[in-house]
Amino acid sequence: MRKRELGKSGVFVSEISLGCWTMGGLNWVDGRPNGWANVSEDEIVDAIKVGIDAGVNHFDNADVYGNGRAERMLRRAFEKLGLNTNDFVVATKVGHFPGTAAHAYEPAHVRHQCEQSLLNLGRDHIDVYYFHHGNFGESGFYLDDAAATMDRLVEEGKVRVKGQSAYSADDFLRVTPKVRPSVLQSWAHALDDQFVRPGSPVSELMAETGMTFVAFSPLAQARLLDKYDPANPPSFEPGDHRQNSAAFSAEAIAALKPKLGALKARFGDSISDLASVALNYVLAQPHVACVIPGFRNERQVQVNVGAAGRDLSAEDIHFVQETLK
Repeated sequence: MRKRELGKSGVFVSEISLGCWTMGGLNWVDGRPNGWANVSEDEIVDAIKVGIDAGVNHFDNADVYGNGRAERMLRRAFEKLGLNTNDFVVATKVGHFPGTAAHAYEPAHVRHQCEQSLLNLGRDHIDVYYFHHGNFGESGFYLDDAAATMDRLVEEGKVRVKGQSAYSADDFLRVTPKVRPSVLQSWAHALDDQFVRPGSPVSELMAETGMTFVAFSPLAQARLLDKYDPANPPSFEPGDHRQNSAAFSAEAIAALKPKLGALKARFGDSISDLASVALNYVLAQPHVACVIPGFRNERQVQVNVGAAGRDLSAEDIHFVQETLK
């Protein structure tokens, strides 16, 4: 599988990597659901093996995924497969799990969570460590000290590459001059490519600085796979962040269905065909280093890694954009 560099860091990741959020299962933080339906650890181990055998070398995690559960599961998966975790690029994040701190970006909390993530992952360093969002307190109160703490973690060898995740262009533009990350992360998919499309503010920022982008939700949480029936929309358990999401309503599914039908007519009607189009659409955008689709089992990973190397033409990309706009 082809690999791409994270910024100018010298760290190269498989263009199709794997996101570990699903591994955390059902979860809440401060009374709000932020998890997924629970997974089978045995199925996760088998799925990770499929990915590694296909060339996946990068796994994206966070302290808040199951409040540490996903990090520990990833460690156990490597152990069960007899693999050395240091042979892989492992990313994790800090920022959405505040613990007992007043704010998750308090410098002491950032350091504590780094140490806990190292313990959870069974490593002596984190390859890519992200601030998980752009809210550094009122008027950016914690920004300078949090950024300085991250720099010290790099100096101490506990972090190799700094990353910044955020959910608005304004946040990226505001905090990256202080954090100075090599890599940015947020959602990017064919229904919403605002951060990676050519000429966008974040794309221009990456062009100016040499930063690159890690795209989560490249399949729009499976909405681009035409899995859902508007006559029987999905329901989700308490603790699943998708519960009551308008994106999964019967109306939203019905509105998307004819557009997916047009994609099927051009590219093929299997889930694998649709996944290949969705993943490679994102990979075709400038400055994207990799996509990190989530997974629950072997089949999902097989579908995702099967998209590797299937480039879209300029005409294909235009067709996708015009069809889904």
